[in-house]
Amino acid sequence: MNPKITKLRTEFEKNKRKISDLQGRNRELEKQIRELEDTDIIGMVRENGMTMEQFAELFRRMQGAPAPITSEQEEPSHE
Repeated sequence: MNPKITKLRTEFEKNKRKISDLQGRNRELEKQIRELEDTDIIGMVRENGMTMEQFAELFRRMQGAPAPITSEQEEPSHE
């Protein structure tokens, strides 16, 4: 077989293994990030003296309310 083909196939397989390893690592990083975010959210809820039920109700109400307009979204006034 052509030695160049063998070399390219070897590199290709090596890259596939690296990609697989990196994808696994990314999944683990996403899991850790999600866990830390969840912990932060729970901390904020408790810091404000809310029960989980109160937080759930607040969150439901926030989802139903229209988003407030921020200064970046507002049209500039022409005065």
